[in-house]
Amino acid sequence: MSAVIHLQALGLTEYEARAYTALLALGQAVPARVARQAGIPRPKIYETLERLEGRGLAARVGQNPLEYAPLSAREYLARARRSFDDRLGALDRDLSRLAPDPAPEAVYHLYGDAAITAMCEDLTLNARQDVVMAGGAELLGRLESLTPRGVKISKASLDGLPSVAAAGQSAFLLARDGEAAVIAHFIQEGAQGEAHGVHTHNPVIVHLIQGYVHLAAERVGVAAAAQSED
Repeated sequence: MSAVIHLQALGLTEYEARAYTALLALGQAVPARVARQAGIPRPKIYETLERLEGRGLAARVGQNPLEYAPLSAREYLARARRSFDDRLGALDRDLSRLAPDPAPEAVYHLYGDAAITAMCEDLTLNARQDVVMAGGAELLGRLESLTPRGVKISKASLDGLPSVAAAGQSAFLLARDGEAAVIAHFIQEGAQGEAHGVHTHNPVIVHLIQGYVHLAAERVGVAAAAQSED
C-alpha cells in the first residue's frame, strides 16, 4: 500500500503505518480487529497503538472493551508539513553558516544526462522572475511545465544559429532570474561520449545566454513573419 510507504518516509515504523491506515479504514475498533486488518501480530498491536497514541495519531475511545480511533489524517499531514518546513529552515540556516554562497566566478562541471537535467529542473523550480532557455523541444517542454506560476518564460530552438556544441552534440542553454545559468552539451543518438555541461552564477555568462536565447527567438519570429508574407 503506497500510503504505508509514504507514512514510513515521514518517520513511522511499518507497524505504525499499517495500524494507522487500518484505523482510518475501520474508523474505530478493538486492537484485535486492528491487528487483523493491518496484518500485525497480536502481541505487537498493543504497543503499536500506544506509540500511535503518543504520536497524536490515535486515541482511546473506550475501556471495556478497549477501542482505538484514528485522529484526523488532514491534521497529521498539516503537522508533518510544518515540522518538515521547520527542519528545512533550520538546515538552510546551518548550511549557510557552514558554506557561503558560491562566488560569482565559480563554474561547476556537470556530467551525464541525469545531472544536467536535474540542475535545469532545480533552477527552473526556484525561478522567481524569468527563465530563458533554448535547445531540444522535449527538455524545453518539461522545464516549461515546471516553471512556477507568474514566472516569465522565454524559449527558442537553436536551429539556424551558429552552433555552440561540437559535432554529434546538441546544446541546451538556460538562465534563471539573470543570476544563474546552465550550458549543456547532450550527445546525439549514434554519437560517442557523455553529456556534459557547466553551472555558474557568473553574470557575464548568464547575460550571454540571455542574449543568445533572445536572438534565437527573434530569428524564429522573423522567419515566421517572412513565411506568412509569402
